[in-house]
Amino acid sequence: MKYTVLVIVSLFYITCTSQTKKRFNLDFETYDSLLLFPEKWFEWGDYSLNVDSVNVHSGRYASKITSKENVANSFGCIAYRIPANYKGESIKLEGYMKTKNIEKGYAGLMLRIDGGKKILAGDNMEKQNIHGTKDWQKYTVTLTYPENAENIIVAGIMSGTGEAWFDEFVLTIDGQDVQTLKEIEQPVYKATLDNEFDLNSKIEFPELNEELVSNLELLGKVWGFLKYNHPEVGKGNYNWDFELFRILPNFLKVKGNLERDKVILEWIKKYGEIDACAKCIDTKAVSFVKPDMLWLEGFSLSSELKNKINYIYKNRFQGKHYYIDKGPTGNPNFVNEKYYYSMLYNDDGFKLLALYRYWNMIHYFFPYKHLTDKDWSKVLKEYIPEFIKSEGKLEYEKKCILLISDINDTHATTSVGFNNVTKKRGEFYPPFKVEFVEDKLVVTDYYNPELKETSKVEVGDVITHINNKSVEFIVDSISPYYPASNGAAKMRDISKDLLRFNKKNIDIDFISNEIKKHEFISFYPLEQLNTKWYKWTGEKSYKLLENNIGYVTLKSIKTEDIPILKETFENTKGIIIDIRNYPSAFVPYKLGSYFVSSRTPFVKIAKFNKDNPGEFNFSEPLNLENDTITYKGKLVVLVNEYSQSQSEFTAMAFRAGENTTIVGSTTAGADGSVSDIYLPGGLLTRISGNGIYYPDGAETQRIGIVPDVVIRPTVEGIKKGRDEVLEKAIEILNY
Repeated sequence: MKYTVLVIVSLFYITCTSQTKKRFNLDFETYDSLLLFPEKWFEWGDYSLNVDSVNVHSGRYASKITSKENVANSFGCIAYRIPANYKGESIKLEGYMKTKNIEKGYAGLMLRIDGGKKILAGDNMEKQNIHGTKDWQKYTVTLTYPENAENIIVAGIMSGTGEAWFDEFVLTIDGQDVQTLKEIEQPVYKATLDNEFDLNSKIEFPELNEELVSNLELLGKVWGFLKYNHPEVGKGNYNWDFELFRILPNFLKVKGNLERDKVILEWIKKYGEIDACAKCIDTKAVSFVKPDMLWLEGFSLSSELKNKINYIYKNRFQGKHYYIDKGPTGNPNFVNEKYYYSMLYNDDGFKLLALYRYWNMIHYFFPYKHLTDKDWSKVLKEYIPEFIKSEGKLEYEKKCILLISDINDTHATTSVGFNNVTKKRGEFYPPFKVEFVEDKLVVTDYYNPELKETSKVEVGDVITHINNKSVEFIVDSISPYYPASNGAAKMRDISKDLLRFNKKNIDIDFISNEIKKHEFISFYPLEQLNTKWYKWTGEKSYKLLENNIGYVTLKSIKTEDIPILKETFENTKGIIIDIRNYPSAFVPYKLGSYFVSSRTPFVKIAKFNKDNPGEFNFSEPLNLENDTITYKGKLVVLVNEYSQSQSEFTAMAFRAGENTTIVGSTTAGADGSVSDIYLPGGLLTRISGNGIYYPDGAETQRIGIVPDVVIRPTVEGIKKGRDEVLEKAIEILNY
């Protein structure tokens, strides 16, 4: 009896110990009966998420995602957040997944690493295109573990229609289970403890005049210079946003340059003496972009203030900076920037902070600043009155978009956080797609076949007026609010919003078969339209065309397709690679090497120097290594304005081939790994963070990939359902 009691007690102790060691509910077994949801898990997306006690792989519970009707363009995700208090080189998520009738989408395990308010690394298995019905199988996602990781997100995700189940997640770092892995202590920066102005800057501006605007321009440039160069700021000893709010009350009262410079000098002295820097290296003579300090000459500064700023620059901060870090590809990673979701939009201090923050990020860390239409050194002064005088959130968002548009970068998105602008643009869309063809707004396709009859327009119809306003007039009025590198990308993005309203019925004038017509068109909420999947066929990424020509679309390519298509197309007369899309897999090296016979450079990259803000240097050219087999036929690559970023980088790799012809029209002109920028109010925008150039230094930004043979769709071709760009490619290969 004593022995039996001892065994029971021992088993109870072992069970309790085991439960204590399981810090994270990754097996879904801890279940909140009140919320009917796995404990500490949370949901993203629009689908139904719940616990399933019948379809499990092991234990008592699994999680389940079920699509809803009329939300086929969305997704469902059940996620778990773990603080990234660990060191390591590699991180791996393992888990079991089951699927049922998934169509027009995929299911997968998701592993994501966040840091500095951005995604540092991630994989959701979309490229594996797991769909249909599959019984329980074990899947694995492995990533390089970023040094500056802050949060780890593990999840199950599903898009399209159908059902997916998830169970038994295990997360390891360098092979060690996070359930038992020892956590590291994270440093606490003084800057993070300063919360004085979180809700209100307490700044009110007097009436603006020329002198005050000029002084505020100088302050913004000094503030940004100190942010990225002063050692005490770089160490994270000061919340630099709030230090701006602390100097502004006195600075707004200054009269004359002497008093202005004295206030700035006293401000700088507040942060202590700076030791001489033994590690600071002068800007390299060969640097592609050098730090721009010319702003010191434009304000009649005292010699004392000039000398002080130059001394700080020569002895600037070196090492791990509180506000700036390097992203995975050497692009700038803006860290520890507060979002200020609760800012008041009549708060002059926060509006000025937004302008200062953005202008300085571009000044020091945008590799294409020299390509902007406006002289960036003059932009800050231009926008100071605009930002301070803006009233309400909508007006503030619009001023931010205008500022962002001035960097002429198609990567500069304004879709996240700009809620008032988004709402103003409209929540209802037509059941058909429109694009600019031959400078006309043309109906090019239907999103939902069942709505074709009610659309009242035919493919190829030209829309001339919307609500009695000409298309040209509308385009001119909204064009400044669409950031873009070039005209082709701008018109591409504008076309998506021209027929977008907060009303369900819109009248349009259009020309159909040379007959002018006027109709009222029914509009629909986005979730009722199949905008994402309307051309989805589920076909392979490659096929053989007539006359022994191979065709490959990168839209659906998988890495595992490459050896197969090489074997399939080895003896073809030519191959067409279609990049009028965004590639589903990164293939410049694995596929690009097929078209060269020797080591061939195709690109070089300009990257910033974190220890010398404003400096960019070229990397050595990146090369394609010749494959064991080199393709002997011709290669034709198709591009247009939908070819952007990775598409353009990939086209550059193919252009390095020995028998390549680029066909189509100019691409979007935005290349280089993307860096996120957050502005007060929770506004998210982006920039091209690296400079991408041909090996000889020729530009690609704004210019795009210029085709060897220019061919664009025509209205007549659209009417007849022809792909004139593809036809031209076939003609070239048959010549």
